[in-house]
Amino acid sequence: MSVNLSKGQAISLEKKDGASLSAVRMGLGWQAAKRRGLFGSRTREIDLDASAVLFAEKQPVDVVFFRHLVSDDGSVRHTGDNLVGGVGQGGDDEAILVDLQRVPVHIDQIVFTVNSFTGQTFQEVQNAFCRLVDETNGQELARYTLAGGGEYTAQIMAKVHRAGSGWTMTAIGTPANGRTFQDLMPAILPHL
Repeated sequence: MSVNLSKGQAISLEKKDGASLSAVRMGLGWQAAKRRGLFGSRTREIDLDASAVLFAEKQPVDVVFFRHLVSDDGSVRHTGDNLVGGVGQGGDDEAILVDLQRVPVHIDQIVFTVNSFTGQTFQEVQNAFCRLVDETNGQELARYTLAGGGEYTAQIMAKVHRAGSGWTMTAIGTPANGRTFQDLMPAILPHL
């Protein structure tokens, strides 16, 4: 059973039997918003990019994105760049896999972002979401849906962070501006 998260809401990543999750997928989906034009409505392809920034004591130590698909330690993997979105018609357009058991102990947070590399704003995007899936059985655990578009080109979506011996996911949902994860670092830091 999936939990629909609100901005700032957190959930534990323990299974019902008390065991910790071993591998999760952060899926990102979106569609281009229909635009009314002189000759009817049309859509423009939207290239959003998912990234995962790995932190140790509030310092970025690695990043996974379309130009660096696997973390240096191999625990986090991007499945590849989707240049148009909406392909899955509600499914994941980009995904980042996290093997929680292989994440090095010094990594205490992984922040997931989405940005428009081409600079299009979220006014041109609809049905954007991120979701966390138990990679061992395909069950959706949590979903955060973006409400409305805006004059921004990026979003700090969510983070997974260590909580005792397990992990917790927190929906962030903060708009930002930037075409790459590097541009988003000042917007990420307050959420660590």
